[in-house]
Amino acid sequence: MADELGPLLRELRERAGLSQLRLEERSGVSATHISRLETGKSRNVRRDTVNRLLDAMDPTTEDRRRMASVLTELDGDRPAGPGGPDGDRSAGPGGVDGGRSAGPGGVDGGGPAGPGASTPPPAEIRRRRPVRPASGPLSEAADQLAAETRRRWQREEEQRLVLDPYPLPVRRRSVSATITDLDANIRRLPPGAVAAPLDLSGDQHGIGDLYRGIGSGRLVILGQAGSGKSVLAMRLVLDLLQDDGRTGADPVPVIFDIGSWDPTAHTLRGWLTGRLLRDHPYLAGGSSPVGAAAAALVDDGHILPVLDGFDEMAEGLRRRALEELNRTSLPLVLTSRPDEYAAAVRSATDGTVTPLKWAAAVELAEITPADLLEYMPRATRSPLAADGPWDRTLRGRTDPEVRLHRVLSTPLMVFLARTVYGEGKVRDPGELTDGSRFPTEDSLRRHLLAAFVPTVYRPRAAEEPTADGPHRGRPPQWTPEHAQRWLGHLARDLVRAGRERQDIAWWRIGHSLSTSTRALAVAAVSALCVALPVWLAEALIAVFGEVRFVAAVTEGAALGLGAGITAGVLYAGMATFGGSVFAPSRVRLRLRRGPGAGRRPARTFAARSGAMVLAGLAMGVGVSCTLTLQRVLYQDWSFTSAEVLRVLATDALLLGLIFGMAFGAVFGLTAMLEAPLDVSSAATPGSLLAANRRTVRAQLCVTVPALALAIAFGGGLVCGLLDPLLGPLVWLPQDAVVIGTVGGIGGGLSYALCFTAWGQWLIFVRLLLPLQGRLPWRTDVFLRDAYHRGVLRRTGAVYQFRHVHLQHHFAHAGDPEG
Repeated sequence: MADELGPLLRELRERAGLSQLRLEERSGVSATHISRLETGKSRNVRRDTVNRLLDAMDPTTEDRRRMASVLTELDGDRPAGPGGPDGDRSAGPGGVDGGRSAGPGGVDGGGPAGPGASTPPPAEIRRRRPVRPASGPLSEAADQLAAETRRRWQREEEQRLVLDPYPLPVRRRSVSATITDLDANIRRLPPGAVAAPLDLSGDQHGIGDLYRGIGSGRLVILGQAGSGKSVLAMRLVLDLLQDDGRTGADPVPVIFDIGSWDPTAHTLRGWLTGRLLRDHPYLAGGSSPVGAAAAALVDDGHILPVLDGFDEMAEGLRRRALEELNRTSLPLVLTSRPDEYAAAVRSATDGTVTPLKWAAAVELAEITPADLLEYMPRATRSPLAADGPWDRTLRGRTDPEVRLHRVLSTPLMVFLARTVYGEGKVRDPGELTDGSRFPTEDSLRRHLLAAFVPTVYRPRAAEEPTADGPHRGRPPQWTPEHAQRWLGHLARDLVRAGRERQDIAWWRIGHSLSTSTRALAVAAVSALCVALPVWLAEALIAVFGEVRFVAAVTEGAALGLGAGITAGVLYAGMATFGGSVFAPSRVRLRLRRGPGAGRRPARTFAARSGAMVLAGLAMGVGVSCTLTLQRVLYQDWSFTSAEVLRVLATDALLLGLIFGMAFGAVFGLTAMLEAPLDVSSAATPGSLLAANRRTVRAQLCVTVPALALAIAFGGGLVCGLLDPLLGPLVWLPQDAVVIGTVGGIGGGLSYALCFTAWGQWLIFVRLLLPLQGRLPWRTDVFLRDAYHRGVLRRTGAVYQFRHVHLQHHFAHAGDPEG
């Protein structure tokens, strides 16, 4: 049976996706010993060692029974020492006992308890925490993530007025057993145990304790649109992160908007890793590939995914997403509307029900009229007397008043009502019971949605300039009409982007422009970046020497045209065939390597260098073509001349090699200077934008002089090497200075402005979209202001509309761009 132990260990390790070195980190068993066990070279097989390996690989119950069977027969193949075979006949809690009794999480061989079995099976199998060291880089990263997550959602809770004047009562109840797993599975009970009914009723208080009491660590929160699912998920995260409730072994709850996940294109773990890197770029640290820390946190169970918005996924993807969730044993929390979740768990072909396995489920109840009578006067600072405006509005039982009760049964509508008719507003909430104006519930909802923007953007008295808060200096006075237009553009872009999205990511806003428009803009900017240095150099030459006005203009135009066309074609190709979205940089340049900074992997250098070599080659070919065109037009050359074709081919080869080598070397070496952003650099969309602006500026300071030197000296090297084949080739010092300077400035600026997330923000969002009237000139200030007015919310590095109902309202409220 020793021959079966090694293959079984290897099978479980490979299935868990672990190398021997990674398994060593998780289990504490040396990689050398793991290798000896897998190859059958080790005869010293101890149960505690096997147990540590099993715990680190997260096997199924059947896998543990297979291992128990192997070890039992292995024990029978060798003499027993004191106390049984191997001197270790009885395993402690969680150990392998060769078919007798297993402690919590251990292996039960399936037979009856033998005489030595003193520990009975547990009443409930609790979810096991992964084996983790008490300290180390991953534990430190998890603690850092927990602290940042807690700060982030505490600020968001304050911004959304969740606690003002007190949390709106949100009650929960158990859902129908037809769309949930069995209670025994939810509790993770052993075979034969009787499951007591689960009592999941309560309110938003104690949601953390409720979750901790679920043996599987899986919870589904159901509720109608606007019922408070996202706020309850936020409260759950904060409860789990309380200083007095979390230990270092607990996973960090992180909210992910699952509506953006495409399970047909990305695995769950891969998508979670990508979202972590987007919102927490400092997790790109590590000495292995980019994203190593984020991937390790997900793989090693340091993250508790709180998946918000299952109902916001495309209908055709929900069933597939549920299947993917059921393929993993990760603890998680999922929020959804009831009907969409119920449709996903029922098969479209035979009607069989496949719920999220091991998951308990709760549904949020409606807000009662009694809750409204207590809450609305305090939230709007209205008189509490019997003749107060809200008392008169809500206490009646006529049809319009009952209709209003039903509309205000969700936190979203309560928020809109308190905003429109709240403190300092001159509007009387009694108009909401006017049956002639609002004959249906939908008309009431449309009224509250339509009145929201005019209310929050109403003209206000001039405020004093502030150094902090949403504005630097004097705050802008956006008009409701302009705000409606700009918010409508943002919402329509989210809705019409093939599959509806919710994230307003600053690096994607420019993609509301067509690909052809963006490519033309890139071509124009690149052309100016190259032509302007040429004209500037010729102007300096004219000051001290010969004036060559026509030659200078045509030469600069030719070089700029070649560079612009090449850049535009490259961009169009990347956008069309690669679906390229220039994501924000997750790194910063660090000239001095600090302790623990790690090294950028060689493949990062190779990938960056390879891409830039190809871009340099293309740029050299494009510039040589336009230079030849200039000579034909202004120097009486003929396209059909063999000499012209020879010069064109030679120039294309020389400039392509010079630019390709220079671009590849400089940008590859720049990659080696990169280090992950710090914790605060992606706390908000604005901070990530500022961090990317600093990174691009630092790249310019490094790449412009480096490119100039590389082109200047590289040109001499290439000409010297190719002179015996293509000569005579001349690379004069003045050629090196002029071409190196123009190539350094033009190449560096073109890359920074056209092929980085910050550069495209500058060109498309700060220039082109405002010119078309679709966005304001200070878009970043407008977004930050909309967040502070309560129109938008922040989720990591992106904004979202406060609720998907608001997004749909703005998207369909008319198209002023038309």
